Amino acid sequence: MKALIFAAGLGTRLKPWTDHHPKALAEVNGKTLLQRTIEYLQGYGIFDVVVNIHHFPDQIRNEVAENAGWGSRVTFSDESGQVLETGGGLKKAESLLKGDGAFVAMNADILTDLPLDKMIASHKESKALATLATSNRTSTRHLLFNENNELAGWENVNTGEKKIAKGAKEYIPKAFSGVHVISDVMFPLIRKVGKFSIIDLYLDLAVKSVIKSFDPGDYNLVDVGKPENIAIAESLFK
Repeated sequence: MKALIFAAGLGTRLKPWTDHHPKALAEVNGKTLLQRTIEYLQGYGIFDVVVNIHHFPDQIRNEVAENAGWGSRVTFSDESGQVLETGGGLKKAESLLKGDGAFVAMNADILTDLPLDKMIASHKESKALATLATSNRTSTRHLLFNENNELAGWENVNTGEKKIAKGAKEYIPKAFSGVHVISDVMFPLIRKVGKFSIIDLYLDLAVKSVIKSFDPGDYNLVDVGKPENIAIAESLFK
């Protein structure tokens, strides 16, 4: 199985550090976020990794080369010309990802101990187009799932904005954890081009396709893109 690590973002929440570095090279206890994500994937037998790059791409290339990919085979999806967001970045990396039936995608600035093996097994059993890791933590934005645990919409709690993809007896809000397992049969279904959000893509596809939630209960998840969370990450990930 392959994996895509989203590392192209500008990391604006980590300014001024990201004025001179890509966020994927921010460190937690002496290891970069990119190294930690690669090693997390290795723990589940995934050694074939695609990293999308845009912001200071040469720094990421050099770090990977100097460390021999930390034992993984790392290839790059280069978005130097224009950052494409998560959806556009996924589409651009299509040729590097398809072929194994399914692949993992995750954000470089997310550290987690989510049981990825159980998530992959759940995805294969359900035969969903995609499976999204979620939790019941507090968030201002939620994915909405129906009674069958299928993606049915999205909402912004602060603004009241909602996007509904399919009907439900009850819309169950869950916070997205930034980890995906995606069937590669999704690629021909992507009609959007250029720069777009993967959440918007999922909402479009959820009208006719099954996209599932995976929530194993208690697990650690830290968004290290927020400076105030670095100390939390350092207490959890040694």
